[in-house]
Amino acid sequence: MSESPAAALARAMVGEPGSRHRLPTPALVLDEAALDANIAAMAARVRGKVRLRPHAKTHKSAWIARKQIAHGAVGVCCAKLGEAEALSAAGVRAILLTSPIADATAPARLCEVAKVDPSFVCVVDHPDPVTALAAEAHRRDLRIAVAIDVDVGLMRTGVAGPAEALELAAHIARFPSLELAGVQGYGGHWQHIPGYHARRDAVRLGMDRLSAVVAALRAGGHRVDLVTGGGTGTVAADLELGVLDELQPGSYVFMDAQYADALGDDPDGQFRTSLWVASQVVSVNATPIVTVDAGLKAFATEGPAPRPSTAPFADSTYAFYGDEHGALTRPPDIDVRLGLRVELLTPHCDPTVDRYDSYHVVRGDTLVAIVPIDAARSSR
Repeated sequence: MSESPAAALARAMVGEPGSRHRLPTPALVLDEAALDANIAAMAARVRGKVRLRPHAKTHKSAWIARKQIAHGAVGVCCAKLGEAEALSAAGVRAILLTSPIADATAPARLCEVAKVDPSFVCVVDHPDPVTALAAEAHRRDLRIAVAIDVDVGLMRTGVAGPAEALELAAHIARFPSLELAGVQGYGGHWQHIPGYHARRDAVRLGMDRLSAVVAALRAGGHRVDLVTGGGTGTVAADLELGVLDELQPGSYVFMDAQYADALGDDPDGQFRTSLWVASQVVSVNATPIVTVDAGLKAFATEGPAPRPSTAPFADSTYAFYGDEHGALTRPPDIDVRLGLRVELLTPHCDPTVDRYDSYHVVRGDTLVAIVPIDAARSSR
């Protein structure tokens, strides 16, 4: 596919002072200094306490994954098989696939990833996909590590408790082509609970359930070398409770509005905003508002509204105004001109990133790189 004129124009701006403010819009803008500071801060926070395997579903980028691994991460997590395939093809290793897979085509695809990544792990929560994966791995003379996903209260995926975990572990043990690596317990419903103590109390209940599964598996003679889970909002609680030996935070690299609102001044919230959507004013004819060129297609829409962060709109409010447009309340006593640039804080970073093909990486006002999002729209 040939490069679009807008992409070619943006690429020609790389390295030019002030080029951040001339990007074709809407564009996903990533501040590399803030990104690097966040990656270093999380690595320092967990160093010597637990392993860190950040979740790449947030950024979908081999470039960012390599930065995380360079700071001590043991690998990365992926939520979708398509993400794992894309990052594996880009050379990322030690991938943990955190969602159970049931599709009939999955075993062959999983084996292709495991063939080049001996440290690959995938989670399971039902015997049928285990049987299918074991057969395909045996056919290819591979041995694949699997982790049992445990429902810690979210009710999205995972076995219900110790009895079900023991049954699944016994089923896994029947197949020489599979190896039980350990367990996963992730509570997505805890991540945005306001207030550290409230989050910790919720996490404690889930970790009690996970601990009971780990104890039952070990008592049953099964090795549990991996106890993985957690997210950006629960790092402090997970470190305090001490059940997990590996953490999977993802959104800390960008620090979107949802997390900033929920975590506030808590230790889990001490990361810098690094990701924005750049837009520009395209209409000034309405008296109470101005219209920008970033609408429903530019942001995730299930969270809080995007927030303008640049003058003169820092105190304005945003409303979705259609697929391509957004409305900003007009700042008082200011003559707003067409083409004025506005950067907006992302409401929910993961599905916002999924709307774009590349990051426009900046240092200050200078565009320093355009980095492809390797797993963009990898939904399968």
